[in-house]
Amino acid sequence: MNYFRTAILLAGLTALFMGVGYLIGGQTGALIALVIAAGMNLFSYWRSDKLVLSMHGAQQVDESSAPDVYRMVRALAGRAGLPMPKVFIMDNPQPNAFATGRNPENSAVAVTTGLLNTLSRDEVAGVIAHELAHIKNRDTLIMTITATIAGAISMLAQFGMLFSGNRNNSNHGFGIIGTLAMVILAPIAAMLVQMAISRTREYAADRLGAMIQGTPGPLISGLVKISGAAQQIENHSAEQNPATAHMFIINPLIGGHGWDNLFATHPATENRIAALQQLAAEMGQPLGRGVAGTQAPAAGSPWGNRRGGPWG
Repeated sequence: MNYFRTAILLAGLTALFMGVGYLIGGQTGALIALVIAAGMNLFSYWRSDKLVLSMHGAQQVDESSAPDVYRMVRALAGRAGLPMPKVFIMDNPQPNAFATGRNPENSAVAVTTGLLNTLSRDEVAGVIAHELAHIKNRDTLIMTITATIAGAISMLAQFGMLFSGNRNNSNHGFGIIGTLAMVILAPIAAMLVQMAISRTREYAADRLGAMIQGTPGPLISGLVKISGAAQQIENHSAEQNPATAHMFIINPLIGGHGWDNLFATHPATENRIAALQQLAAEMGQPLGRGVAGTQAPAAGSPWGNRRGGPWG
């Protein structure tokens, strides 16, 4: 059902994009819109991962510079049947993470220092498994495409203002009122579809990530910790690049949290936890009403107390 909903939403976003192009310039405008979309998608397909990682100051690490995190990603990728992705660490106090890349063979997982400092080892593994699920489901490509098309719709809507007085607009019944409506409504509609796709993919990644790790408990407690911290600790790079907020496991923007509504980039954390608790019951691991695994790393744990941090 999640894949079906995603396909329908992608089709709707594409239709909206073509519709805006048609309203601006008829069949020619629709064709131009298609060419622009193809160019933007081609650029996004090859370069978006490097661009996003650069936006957030992510630094690539390897087994010698970050042995614990690197080995954890490698072990979980093996369980997921994935090639080893590149591993990046962002010097950021807010606990969070995201995945990017055009396919499993060209993918990357990025985590913040705040994530490594705040969560227990099992919780970090749960978060990384969630991000690997995005890679396995090819969500990273889907979200890149949706972000690109949504951005193109906004651009075309603004571009349409230049043609509001063109005599050819009357041939399409598209005057100044139609132009203003398009400029206001088209980007909003594109954003709603983009957010709906994002929310759908988060549920699927939560489920698959828990199955990769073998238990939903650590991901549940990790989501609780990240959600609470994200409302108190500012993520400066995310605030400067809000279009990337949907990529993170939890919305990194202060004030960007709330209900599972049309304008949310992510499902409500409570709803995600409820879905994971249901999965736990299906797996014969009932978690009860509380949240399992929320304890801090035990004293003497190499994850919580290694000099220089758990990543090095």
